[in-house]
Amino acid sequence: MPTTYTVDASVFLNAFNPYEAGHEESRRLLARMQDEAVPIIAPALLLPEVAAAIARGRDDADLARRFAGKLRQLPHLVLTPLDETLARQAADVAAQHRLRASVAVYAAVALRFGSTLVTLDREQRERVADVLPSRLPAEALAEWG
Repeated sequence: MPTTYTVDASVFLNAFNPYEAGHEESRRLLARMQDEAVPIIAPALLLPEVAAAIARGRDDADLARRFAGKLRQLPHLVLTPLDETLARQAADVAAQHRLRASVAVYAAVALRFGSTLVTLDREQRERVADVLPSRLPAEALAEWG
C-alpha cells in the first residue's frame, strides 16, 4: 500500500452525495484513510472546488462553507498551496497530457509527492497513466484488502 495519496475533489464530492454512483466506495475509502491516518496530499484548490460544486448543486452557500471547513480540519489532509512552482508544473502536465487546468494541478501534486492519485475522472487516469499511478476509489479499497 502506498504511504500517501492525492485524492481529488471528485472523490470527496462523491462521498458527500449518497445519490451518486460509487458513493459508498468513496465514503468507505475516505473513512478508512481517516481511521488509519493515511496522509492525503491535495492542492489547496480542493477547498474552493468542493465549495463551488456544493453551492451550485445544492444552492446552499452555508452547506458549501461548512463542508469545505470540515475538510480543512481533517488531521490527515495536507493542503499544498498553488504557488508559482506548482503552477508551472501543472502547466507542463496540462500541456503534456492534454488535461483541464484543475485536473493538472492534482496530477502535479501527486507527481511532486510521489503519491497515488485517487479520482473518478477516467479521462484523467488514462492520460497520466504513463507517469502516475492512479486508482478509482473501489480499486484503492481493493488493494487494501
